[in-house]
Amino acid sequence: MKKHYNVVAAVVCLDGKYLCMQKGKTKYDYTSYKWEFPGGKIEPGETPQAALARELMEEMDYPVEVGERIVTVSHEYPDFGITMTAFLCKPLVDSFRLKEHVAFEWREKNKLAELDWAAADVDIVKAILA
Repeated sequence: MKKHYNVVAAVVCLDGKYLCMQKGKTKYDYTSYKWEFPGGKIEPGETPQAALARELMEEMDYPVEVGERIVTVSHEYPDFGITMTAFLCKPLVDSFRLKEHVAFEWREKNKLAELDWAAADVDIVKAILA
């Protein structure tokens, strides 16, 4: 049976632009170098909001204020499944460090769909555009 993960994603919005992060090489070709909203797995006993704040500090040294839930999406990849809840986040500092990603872009809403998103993140983009 495939593993299933409960994960969270940060839709960081600043001055009308959204933070898009590019993954590096992963163990699966279908997620390598894809664009995503930053985030990660929820640990046992953690709220989704606490998990998101922790993940952004671990991955990027980026403190954020976690706001309202945007959407929850479920996606089955060939090797695992995820249920991902995306929250609107506001940055509390001006900069972050790329520790796990290879690139980032701040994009206006109408330019989000131009990136090659990870499959699960496509539904978050659609929710932002809706």
